[in-house]
Amino acid sequence: MLKLQQGNGLPSADSKSSKATAESLTEPEGPSLGSTSDSEVNGSAISERQADKYGFIGGAQCQNQATEDIPLEVLRQREAKWLEMLNSWDRWMAKKHKKVKFRCQKGIPPSLRGRAWLYLCGGKVKKEQNQGRFQDLDQQFGDPHWVDVIEKDLHRQFPFHEMFMARGGHGQQDLFRVLKAYTLHRPEEGYCQAQAPIAAVLLMHMPAEDAFWGLVQICEKYLPGYYSAGLEAIQLDGEILFALLRRVSPVAHRHLKKHKIDPILYMTEWFMCAFSRTLPWASVLRVWDMFFCEGVKIIFRVGLVLLKCMLGSHEKLKACQGQYETMELLRAVEPRYMQESFLVQQVLELPVSERDIEKEHSVQLRRWKENHGKLDCTSPPRMHGARAILVAEPPKRQDLRQNPTIIVDSPLATKSETPTTEDEEDVQKKKTTEDKQKKQKKKTKSGEEASKKDFLAPVEVPEQIPSQEQMDGSLLKNSTLHSSTQSLSSAEHDTYL
Repeated sequence: MLKLQQGNGLPSADSKSSKATAESLTEPEGPSLGSTSDSEVNGSAISERQADKYGFIGGAQCQNQATEDIPLEVLRQREAKWLEMLNSWDRWMAKKHKKVKFRCQKGIPPSLRGRAWLYLCGGKVKKEQNQGRFQDLDQQFGDPHWVDVIEKDLHRQFPFHEMFMARGGHGQQDLFRVLKAYTLHRPEEGYCQAQAPIAAVLLMHMPAEDAFWGLVQICEKYLPGYYSAGLEAIQLDGEILFALLRRVSPVAHRHLKKHKIDPILYMTEWFMCAFSRTLPWASVLRVWDMFFCEGVKIIFRVGLVLLKCMLGSHEKLKACQGQYETMELLRAVEPRYMQESFLVQQVLELPVSERDIEKEHSVQLRRWKENHGKLDCTSPPRMHGARAILVAEPPKRQDLRQNPTIIVDSPLATKSETPTTEDEEDVQKKKTTEDKQKKQKKKTKSGEEASKKDFLAPVEVPEQIPSQEQMDGSLLKNSTLHSSTQSLSSAEHDTYL
């Protein structure tokens, strides 16, 4: 079996505990962290600094420069479209999948990103079909070995993000809960340090239970075998990436082959962390939007784009004549190549499909068996995106029903001896009013003059049934919502926030 060289951030591939000692995947991110004490990173030294719009106080992924934000009107339109899709998700995925994919490529609205990710990856269905599963796992103690390793890794995940800065804070607590629950959910797989940044990104956008099921789907559907002992799946995908590079950028392929730079040396962190520790945060989110929709081909495309941009011409190769220089170049990708609009455009234009990846996977798997024998880890087949997952495991309608994030107690939901819903009360009031109006009209039709007068005069509403406006006005006057600028429907559950 292929041995992984020391210094690339991963230990020997045949080590049973290889996943637990991946140094490069646990080092604090960003070059500025090397001279910063742990107390400063996870303490009060940076608590006074202002966070960017993504929650980063500092570090390499902090958005220091002003970005070109989407106009508010356009953002609201996109939010309305996504809400419509989420309300009838199965129909959109079955009949308008291209539209869903196009909207993911444009970028999911930040307010709905977490919910959209959960629907795309199938985590929503898994959660509904396994009610109480996460709570049961959360209450268990877990394997002491994995618990100890996870606890050591918590402060290393995005230490400059306001959610994970404080030791023992809510962010680190939820991260521990999610990772520990996964080791109990898949005890044969345990914990891999590359799972921590994946789970942390999910927690930035959704509650712990949702993040757990999102992690399950990524590990089992999108990147199966990546986090198993031996890291065979990531090695195999490294060979697939290198083979695809020959077609995308022959110059870069020849250079890496000439200096005997194995793909595992530069693409391990890229793929295992889904570029969450490599790209600027705006680019990370756009890549993840497309990744959840279209699958692992997006990860391959991003890797190919970076290799092509950095090593794709003879002029660029003049600065890296040897193995060391090349590795240093790949560890510090130029910011212009990782910029959001440039990177997304290049990824969309790159002609690499699921068929290309699967075709090359068959070739590399055959070569692997010839050189190393049968794979020790047997992982389930990889699902290429949201539609493939939906087709493989068709959900029930109730599994896709949106649950409210915030439940608003309605002031109009008054108690009565015979409790009814608000809709039933409205129907009863309307029916009573209409019946009384009909009786009034019948009485006034006894003569022509009385009929004309009653026709022109407004219909009197009985005093015991106040108008809807009077009810709303009196209730709002006595409620805490009187000074609010928001419009809350009387018994409507908010599913927007």
